[in-house]
Amino acid sequence: MRLILATLALLPTTALAASSSSSDAPKPTETTEVCEEGLVWDLATETCLPPEQSTNEDSAMMDAVRELAHDGRYADALRVLDGLDDATTDLALTYYGFAHRKSGNTALGMAYYGAALDQNSDNILARSYMGQAHVEAGQLQLASAQLSEIRKRGGRGTWAEFSLRQAIGSGVTYSY
Repeated sequence: MRLILATLALLPTTALAASSSSSDAPKPTETTEVCEEGLVWDLATETCLPPEQSTNEDSAMMDAVRELAHDGRYADALRVLDGLDDATTDLALTYYGFAHRKSGNTALGMAYYGAALDQNSDNILARSYMGQAHVEAGQLQLASAQLSEIRKRGGRGTWAEFSLRQAIGSGVTYSY
């Protein structure tokens, strides 16, 4: 029994794909395999549409954001974020930060991470991405501080903790 509990404690949680709690890269869907740039796969019509015309709910749109970000299509991810019914959630703010940072605007990305943390200080994904930005800037002490915060806030064993720990150790950050 102890071995089972120890093994489970080491596995990353796999809640919502959009929250990046899964250690797996997002699976490609029609959004990245069929749709042209600037479009997302609409689940109801089974066609590619501009994000603002999509009937997808925000959870499906956040899945598209994560998939587009992993594919390096940050401008498309931002356009999808702009099409959300509520683009002010801490998760949306986290992904605004991620897409801007990966597009080269680290300062704006950090501002979005800060806004996400102002809304929800327990947002371990925002902390992980903020920490990865610190790794990219060579600020390992600040990255380690975010790792400590993730662990203090119940994030031990999650994708957020794993990816930041790996980034600190290797200098390589993640695209999802």
